[in-house]
Amino acid sequence: MMTDKILTGYGTNYAAIDIGSNAVRLLIKHVEETGGTPEMSKVLMVRVPMRLGFDVFATGAISDKKAKDMVRLMKAYRQLMRVYDVEDYRACATSAMRDARNGSAVIRRIARKAGIRVEIIDGQEEARIIYNNHLTYMGDRRGNYMYVDVGGGSTEVNLLSEGQLVCSRSYNVGTVRMLNRAVADTEWQRLKGDLAALAQSYPGINIVGSGGNINKLYRLAEQKDKRLGRMTVDTLRGLHEQLSALSVEERMAKFDLKPDRADVIVPAGHIFLLVAGLVSAEYIYVPVIGLSDGIIDEIYEEHKARRLRELMNMGK
Repeated sequence: MMTDKILTGYGTNYAAIDIGSNAVRLLIKHVEETGGTPEMSKVLMVRVPMRLGFDVFATGAISDKKAKDMVRLMKAYRQLMRVYDVEDYRACATSAMRDARNGSAVIRRIARKAGIRVEIIDGQEEARIIYNNHLTYMGDRRGNYMYVDVGGGSTEVNLLSEGQLVCSRSYNVGTVRMLNRAVADTEWQRLKGDLAALAQSYPGINIVGSGGNINKLYRLAEQKDKRLGRMTVDTLRGLHEQLSALSVEERMAKFDLKPDRADVIVPAGHIFLLVAGLVSAEYIYVPVIGLSDGIIDEIYEEHKARRLRELMNMGK
């Protein structure tokens, strides 16, 4: 069984912790070296809706209760990584922790009490990790693609033209910020102006979406191309209209959504539709990968490069 191999040391396990504005995720993947392209399989995915952004975007800081809960959660994640014999990990905190005036203090508290090293990464680094990961999974690199990752606190955008990265942008526009009415008008204007200008220079853009909300929207969509992993913007628009007409409780009942998904899914749909309208996209591709996958891919590449250097040094 694969589980037996994972727990008894064959291959290598790597982990990523993504501390977002809405949820905190632990992803563990098993990497099997086959001589060619490595085979990666998901071992464990845990998602806890800590909702840090609701504190930060309303008060500017993470509450003491949530800071304590974060320490407890990181202790649990550390134990899970031990159980699964994780070789290496990286923990990244994004928009909410970036904006929290006590973000650095919470990071130090986690390191001291839970033994987990957490990096607060900026929007450009977040966008780069997501873009690199999407690039790995994309088969057809011809044409113009806009990679859009919508989170609780920020939206990361990468434009790829004929396989080359043209630009990478990050905007403080996110689902939790929208629910807290904490998106500045100037940030909306910057996003709209930037994307309208890019659309003029790069016609025929289609969107590649990432994040939990677009993954859920894709699964809920009745009309989609499963072979290509995409849905039309019109399909998303129709689904968004259905969801917007319902209360949070009604969305939970009709679409079987958890409370922490039922509220953020509507602002997420709004952001994706806004981007699609600005660049005149016809399709949204949903490869169901995100920041955590990108972190693990980078850890693996770093370990592979290190092993190669060691072999080269041994041969000298």
